[in-house]
Amino acid sequence: MARVELQLYVAGEGLPSRVAIANWAKICDDDLEDECDVEVIDVDKHPPSLVSESFLATPMLVRRLPLPVHRVIGDLSDGDAVLAGLGLARRAEGGP
Repeated sequence: MARVELQLYVAGEGLPSRVAIANWAKICDDDLEDECDVEVIDVDKHPPSLVSESFLATPMLVRRLPLPVHRVIGDLSDGDAVLAGLGLARRAEGGP
């Protein structure tokens, strides 16, 4: 699988941001292992005018590479929906 590059946009350090970060970490641990790189961007520290992303809402996870770009908005609690929204597949059970 090609390396996946992602950006997770959050707003501050409140509960929604912490939940989205924790949920994404679980998805990575359970399904993606070392196949992706994620950059967490706090829009409170880097306002949208300073970032090259079209904001819909936060938390928002953006798959930059491989193309095409995909976006998922929300707390990332539904791992199947997040992976489907990103165009990624779950690792096979018992797989490497």
